[in-house]
Amino acid sequence: MNSKAVLIGNSDGIGLAVTKELLKTGWTVIGLSRSPSPVNHPSYEHIVADVREDAYGTRLKSILENSESIDVCVYCAGIGELLDPTDMAKEVDIFNVNLIGMVKTASLFLPMALRYGKGHLIGLSSVADELLSPEAPSYHASKAGFSNYLEGLALALRAKDVYVTNMRFGFVDTKMAKGDVKPFMMSVDRAVQHILLCMKKKPVRYTAPRFINPLISFRRRMMRLGILMNDLKQ
Repeated sequence: MNSKAVLIGNSDGIGLAVTKELLKTGWTVIGLSRSPSPVNHPSYEHIVADVREDAYGTRLKSILENSESIDVCVYCAGIGELLDPTDMAKEVDIFNVNLIGMVKTASLFLPMALRYGKGHLIGLSSVADELLSPEAPSYHASKAGFSNYLEGLALALRAKDVYVTNMRFGFVDTKMAKGDVKPFMMSVDRAVQHILLCMKKKPVRYTAPRFINPLISFRRRMMRLGILMNDLKQ
């Protein structure tokens, strides 16, 4: 039996690259995203569905109920914008896509995986989950909730042979990479290889590039020190 994957948010960027790589290696793939897919392959099915809309849950549920067991589900959907305090309408969208859409996906995929006794949910998060940001607070906060929730699920389900991985990237060369400074930029192809490794090893948390961890920890301490110094001045 061929391995089968469901990818959410895979019409471009990392999701599209993962789709193409899985198809090359014999997987059957079903994709859901708000845009049509450029992929044309006999083992690929694409459904246009926006994770912010009620129809997304209905369509994903139908896929899961009408498919044989899904080996892996990868949540790639994500958006981010710089904060505009005069117009914060986009802030809600960012939480709906980056966090609530993933929770919807987990709430439908994981019970199905438990029924079959196998399955692996991978969510693409960010090292931004550990940092405060005055420039993009919604993105950072949504990723903090994303990572915390996925890792809690991973611990809850690991003993049942159902796996959850919080995949934390630094800057990857996609349209999501914003900001004037983008240290240690990773290619999309390299990001795909990290995801394939996660599919094999099924860790609770995976950070790439790994050497960015101490830098993030240092920046977090500096930010907290800045907050403390500001409080002491008041």
